[in-house]
Amino acid sequence: FSGVCGDEFSILRSPQSVVFRDGSWPIPGERIPDVAALTMGFSVEEDLPWPGLGVGDLFHRPRATVLITVKGVDKLALPVKGFSYPIENAVPFSLDSVANAIYTLFSEETPVVLQLAPSEERVYMVGKANSVFEDLSVTLRQLRNRLFQDSSILSSLPLNSLSRNNEVDLLFLSELQVLRDIASLLSRHKHLAKDHSPDLYSLELSGLEEIGKRYGEDSQQFKDASQILVDSLQKFADEMFNLYGGNAVVEVVAVKEFNSPLIRKTRSILQSSQSEKENPYNLAYPYNYNYSVIFNIILWMMIGLALAVIVISYNLWNMDPGYDSIIYRMTNQKIRMD
Repeated sequence: FSGVCGDEFSILRSPQSVVFRDGSWPIPGERIPDVAALTMGFSVEEDLPWPGLGVGDLFHRPRATVLITVKGVDKLALPVKGFSYPIENAVPFSLDSVANAIYTLFSEETPVVLQLAPSEERVYMVGKANSVFEDLSVTLRQLRNRLFQDSSILSSLPLNSLSRNNEVDLLFLSELQVLRDIASLLSRHKHLAKDHSPDLYSLELSGLEEIGKRYGEDSQQFKDASQILVDSLQKFADEMFNLYGGNAVVEVVAVKEFNSPLIRKTRSILQSSQSEKENPYNLAYPYNYNYSVIFNIILWMMIGLALAVIVISYNLWNMDPGYDSIIYRMTNQKIRMD
């Protein structure tokens, strides 16, 4: 394969129903969403000729897929018990197709879909995620305030050379706080991890990239941050894996720099000028597939009721009380008898 760089696609935890083969097979960066879809049992538009993923058990698909993208580093010192594959042509990707498949197939159940990029204040929630993660800090101001609360990671995490007075360090630590809060909030709704609908978590972390730009990749701050991130990712993977009863796939994508300047299409939580730039023509959001059904039901019901009112009103207006009404007819007979 040409264009293979040091970027890496790693599997931290996976159930026995999903088969990953040990090898150095490069995976195209644009096909990473297809790997996530296939592991969950969904079909893809094009076949994936990648030998790293086996068939597995088709009747016992994982109940959750967690994909974490770490920007600013091409490789992480992850535990050797997982699987790692080099990435060919690391381009920006999105799990929107997987999220749409979950929403379409399991709209009547309770799927949890969470796509979050804390440093860019981008979040997308579907299903029960809106209620489970309603207290999750997603804006930069919320993340900063969350770090200085009593139950934050600042009270338990060894900072080493990192400082709680530096904005770049706080951005990195706030992303780690998001990982811990996701597992903590989900642990309060364990029943959602045991239902039949699959869940999807897509997280993008860029705090390590900012530390590399601020201090340099050879600095002690970057080395300490990398080690703290690896420990946090492994702990987060173990917590999510245990919450789903050992039936979840946790994947990590380490990308030094994307090869394409394209921007991922996401929904912004900010109601500001930023959202106006993304939608300059003030277009409405696209309707889902139920819109046409509901529209036709309401339309023809209204037309039917309107026609019924017109017909009834016309008949009442042209009614002859002496012949068409039984009340007047019986009254006339009674008068004649008297």
